[in-house]
Amino acid sequence: MGKSKSLILVQGIKKRLDRARGTWVEELTSVLWSYRNTPGGSTGESPFTLVYGTEAIIPAELGIPSHKILHFDEEHNSQLLKENLDLVDELRETAFIRTQRYKSMMINAHNKRVKARHFQVGDLVLRRIDMLKPVGKLDPKWEGPYKVTKIIGNGAYKLEDAEGCVLNRPWNIHNLRRFYS
Repeated sequence: MGKSKSLILVQGIKKRLDRARGTWVEELTSVLWSYRNTPGGSTGESPFTLVYGTEAIIPAELGIPSHKILHFDEEHNSQLLKENLDLVDELRETAFIRTQRYKSMMINAHNKRVKARHFQVGDLVLRRIDMLKPVGKLDPKWEGPYKVTKIIGNGAYKLEDAEGCVLNRPWNIHNLRRFYS
């Protein structure tokens, strides 16, 4: 299960638990049902529609006589379901194309905000302190300066400290910042 899907489910469960008080297991099925029948932002279709080729009837519609329920014709409904199943591959393909377009838009939006950074051999940089060690709120997040000794490629650099000791591994540009002296 993806991170964003888990987050949406947890938020849905929290909203329902305010009323249910601790019985989240019983609420999980209704939250999942709600999620599966809500159209996705990138696909424009609900997961239920992409799987079954038709929209689900909301449980509230079963209890309250609606137009769908009052004018239900099983034979006509079966015919429409067969037609929808013939079109479900086209629906999925359209959703896939929308998802690709959505990803492309997100990448372009991200790339507009990102400033390209490049260092040359001899530049002084700060490196991010390893987060494996516990760092307090007010402790420094960067250490250095270090000198760039070699450009490895793909944003990776070899560094040496002020005493001339070369660091044992390359550092990615995301963990480096220019040092202004």
